[in-house]
Amino acid sequence: MIQIIFGKRGTGKTKRIIDLANGSIKVQKGDVLFIDDDNRYMFDLRHEIRFVNASEYGVWGPERFIGFINGIMAGNYDVSLVFIDAFLRLVKVDKPDIYTLEGFFNELEELSTRSNVDFVISLSEDPALVPEPIRKFAI
Repeated sequence: MIQIIFGKRGTGKTKRIIDLANGSIKVQKGDVLFIDDDNRYMFDLRHEIRFVNASEYGVWGPERFIGFINGIMAGNYDVSLVFIDAFLRLVKVDKPDIYTLEGFFNELEELSTRSNVDFVISLSEDPALVPEPIRKFAI
């Protein structure tokens, strides 16, 4: 399952995703990951959550990012939930190019089903301006 938290910059998406991550520890049976583009919020997360700073691994672009996530899943079969903050900054896609991400979300949905992993993503955009194949994941 994929869930996306939409909202413009400064609307509390990061606080919400951190709260969801911290709250998930009580109910998740597998490992919980939090992927971000810097270390800024590392200490806001509970110690049980594995924090990953994707910028340390040269991940940019949707193709590399999906490969990065696949590599994480291949290396840890116990992952059950992945939070991704600052998604557009991680994949280095400008807002007008959001339409190019439909393929990425199709691949992510397949990965989610295949590996039984849920994803929660923060995306800085108004859902009305996002294509329906991506908007359908809005929470």
